[in-house]
Amino acid sequence: MEPEFSRRVPVGRIALKGMETSIEATPDECAALARRFRIPAIRDLACRYRLVPGPQGEVMAEGWLTAHVTQECVISLEPFEDAIAESFTVRCIPAERFREDDEVDPFSIDEVPYERESIDIGELAAEELSLGLDPYPHKPGSVIPAELLDGEDDDGEEDEEPRRQPFAALADLKKKHN
Repeated sequence: MEPEFSRRVPVGRIALKGMETSIEATPDECAALARRFRIPAIRDLACRYRLVPGPQGEVMAEGWLTAHVTQECVISLEPFEDAIAESFTVRCIPAERFREDDEVDPFSIDEVPYERESIDIGELAAEELSLGLDPYPHKPGSVIPAELLDGEDDDGEEDEEPRRQPFAALADLKKKHN
């Protein structure tokens, strides 16, 4: 199955000194990606790349991604517009040489496999956009209602036991050791 936003670059077209290219998603591709990521909308998505060949068919891909998305606030459930700007570096490796390690070094460059002598820089941009989306988006200015923070139920009555704030136990430990 072809991804929603596919732009294949044949590895053989990347010159020894590398190449630069830019891609943009169409409105239909943006709508399909919004469905995939389960967000209300993606208004636009563009990515600029610098591709540099490496040893044994590897390609280093540096990307600069911009997108305008509509997300739903986790507090108010209202949709709001957000701009995303991400830069990334990924090492593309031929699928036959790619190996997934059980232990991933969080400081190493991400590695992704490619097949059939071409790299899908559209799908690569889509994956980077998904990583750039806030998993708990907050509409600017939205706040958790005070009655939910001060130990009251929705019916306005006091809880039997007040809610402890996150990290309250750590604060208590710090007080004991000071």
